[in-house]
Amino acid sequence: MNQKYKQKHILAIHDISCMGRCSLTIALPVISAAGIATSVMPTAVLSTHTGGLTGYTYRDLTPDMLPIADHWQTLSTSFDAIYTGYLGSPKQLEIVAELIGRFKSDSTLVVIDPVMADHGKLYTGFSSDFPKGMEALCAYADVITPNMTEALLMLDEPYQQGPYSHEYVQNILKALAKNRKVVLTGVYFNDQEYGAATYDNGSIHFALGRKIPGNYHGTGDLFASVLTAALTKGNSLNRAADIAVKFTAESIERTYHAKTDVRFGVNFEEGLHNLSSLTNYH
Repeated sequence: MNQKYKQKHILAIHDISCMGRCSLTIALPVISAAGIATSVMPTAVLSTHTGGLTGYTYRDLTPDMLPIADHWQTLSTSFDAIYTGYLGSPKQLEIVAELIGRFKSDSTLVVIDPVMADHGKLYTGFSSDFPKGMEALCAYADVITPNMTEALLMLDEPYQQGPYSHEYVQNILKALAKNRKVVLTGVYFNDQEYGAATYDNGSIHFALGRKIPGNYHGTGDLFASVLTAALTKGNSLNRAADIAVKFTAESIERTYHAKTDVRFGVNFEEGLHNLSSLTNYH
């Protein structure tokens, strides 16, 4: 294979909601639009996502995950990055740890988005000990991308509503680091800006954009997907966070002006045509 033209390849491990932009219905188009080949490991199939919607169907795909991996191993499959999102059970945490062990090479980037909570509360269906299991899985990560609620749950600290102080955010980043890079989302110091903070070997960076009124489902998945694509293409953690904040904020702004039903996610699709050039290594 001519290495000059070798395309990057990411494994995305997430659930798939058939309606509503989140998890794989964001990760697959976003990473592909960045010019990266994407393989998927679905953890569950839902009729819709669970945020603000009721009556959804749910099919657990836990029994299928390792057989899929078994087949892939017969194909000499390799990945430049492994990117995990929503995992519905402690058993899936164990399976994903095994998948990382099987498919991670010395050059494979592992990004774990510990999707399990927001606004101070665990998502429906998670037990109180789930954060401990997620923290154990995050030990395999090169980069973790928790929101503020998830970070505090993994640290067994009480939730605090923002705005935050710089010192408070810096202390959380340092506590989470543990020989890995951290991107903490949901960071804001006033009512005008909103975004993320990064921690990379002692260096802290704030990536902030204009705060737009309202709550929008799937934006954490969107941010983490853009971040993972940018990192896989060789960008620094700080630049990748800047790119992800910019792309996510623009998607939210389109949705805000359109006044569409925010339960179905944000309009990221109209920005995809710029994503490959935006995430190119600089």
